[in-house]
Amino acid sequence: MQSTITVIGGANVDLSATLFDSFIAADSNPGKVEIGYGGVARNIAHNLVLLGNRVRLLTAFGGDLFGRLLQDHCKQQGIDVSLSASVDSERSGTYLCINNHGGEMIAAVADTEVIRVITPEWLEKRAGDINQSDYVVADTNISEAAIRHLMDTVTVPLLIDGVSTTKAHHVINALTKAKLPYLHSLKLNLKEAVAVTGEPNSALAAQRLIDLGVAHVYITLGSEGVYCRNAAEEWLYPALPLTEVTNTTGAGDAFLAGVVYALCKGLAFPQTAQYGLMAARATLMSPKAVNPEIANILL
Repeated sequence: MQSTITVIGGANVDLSATLFDSFIAADSNPGKVEIGYGGVARNIAHNLVLLGNRVRLLTAFGGDLFGRLLQDHCKQQGIDVSLSASVDSERSGTYLCINNHGGEMIAAVADTEVIRVITPEWLEKRAGDINQSDYVVADTNISEAAIRHLMDTVTVPLLIDGVSTTKAHHVINALTKAKLPYLHSLKLNLKEAVAVTGEPNSALAAQRLIDLGVAHVYITLGSEGVYCRNAAEEWLYPALPLTEVTNTTGAGDAFLAGVVYALCKGLAFPQTAQYGLMAARATLMSPKAVNPEIANILL
């Protein structure tokens, strides 16, 4: 039986540059530039569709060419965007990254101002549809107020991706102001976890997050795997073997999609993280932010 999942957050056009050799600052570097489709929420939605779910994406598109391309691509992949916003006066979300010759990100710029359209009032108008889902996933591209509104009104399990060290603070601030501070799951990388908690390592950071009201914490550690914790247990899963990293963009998004997929299959914490690691590895093997073959790897 298919699960219905609502994903809320950013959708971007991705401009990705990969160098042919070592990076030279303040100079023109030979490399390959590609255009693709990304955004944390859009990537998660795309992965979940490929894994056989019914997925609704709530995002905001600009009125430019990128916005039209994004909407068309989502529809082609089977992602329902009927409840999303299209704002003629706004620029569409755009993500620009530079990867070294090994596929690891050197720097990136994210223009996601269009997402401010997603306000608590905007979400409230869609509350009935949101709460008809089996799971709701949000990214912290949306505002602290929007995240707090979701915490206060979503009646099904809510999972959040931290996105970045700057935006992950939206979750912490929302938890401190929510009427009933509770979050089913939070996925952060180690840098984000340290930044938002002020703790020096994954174990202390996870405990701090649990104290704030997060039921299940996943802290991804790159090549060292993922640290998982809830109130009763902690677990460190090592990263899965990988001979070559093609591209790191989208691996964290795939991890959370893998966790949601595992929840839909009825798996319990922390075993859900194993599917997250498999999904992340699938993305690391692909030049795209979403591996179109992910279903062959996880199913």
